[in-house]
Amino acid sequence: MRWIEVASALAFAVIAAEAQQAPPPVQQLPQGPAVPALPAPVGPPGVQPPRFLVVIDAAHGGSDIGARIESGVPEKDVTLGLAGRLRSTLRARGVDVVMTRTADVNPATVNRAETANHAQASACLTIHATATGSGVHLFTSSLTAAANDRFPPWATAQAAYVTQSMKLESEIDTALAHAAIPVTLGKASVAPMDAVACPEVAVELAPLVGGHVTSAKALTDVSYQKTVVDAVAAALEQWRSDWKP
Repeated sequence: MRWIEVASALAFAVIAAEAQQAPPPVQQLPQGPAVPALPAPVGPPGVQPPRFLVVIDAAHGGSDIGARIESGVPEKDVTLGLAGRLRSTLRARGVDVVMTRTADVNPATVNRAETANHAQASACLTIHATATGSGVHLFTSSLTAAANDRFPPWATAQAAYVTQSMKLESEIDTALAHAAIPVTLGKASVAPMDAVACPEVAVELAPLVGGHVTSAKALTDVSYQKTVVDAVAAALEQWRSDWKP
């Protein structure tokens, strides 16, 4: 059994030699700059601040031409043009805009209200035009102001926003006055206003009658429309500061 003893001795010698060898060095990765700690979350996680958004409803459209304005121009074309100008002006000022129609179509009244309500709008404007009167006519809902019910009746949802709507109307009135545009204030049941759950004002553009302060302007005059649009946009910017969701 001599050869077994010799083999065992050789095996122990190999194990001892391996044990005496130093372990391979561990490669050290370069150290980058220290990563700053994440700031503590502000407010409940996942809750975003409400977004300021304006819904513009160009009245009429499609087979509903509305009134006949100067030179037989249908109201539906004037309202769509005004709505498009206002949308461009507001977007240039960083305001999000949703329109109930962008083409010659006539969405149902309930669909117009749904667009505003689903968007959770901060302000809603319904654009109209007329060949009578002078300057701009502003209307708020004729509904009686009511408490903000969590589940308001669809047909009278605006009742909870009448007070805010009147404040928005006041902002627009002030801005138009600064632009030397005469304003007529009123109340009306104008579709889809009563079913809209946000501050809502109907803006009706009329020709500008000349006077000691103003020069006569046709309703379709581009410079006149721009003056009105700029004033309404300025009012909505002020409303963004005053608006409380």
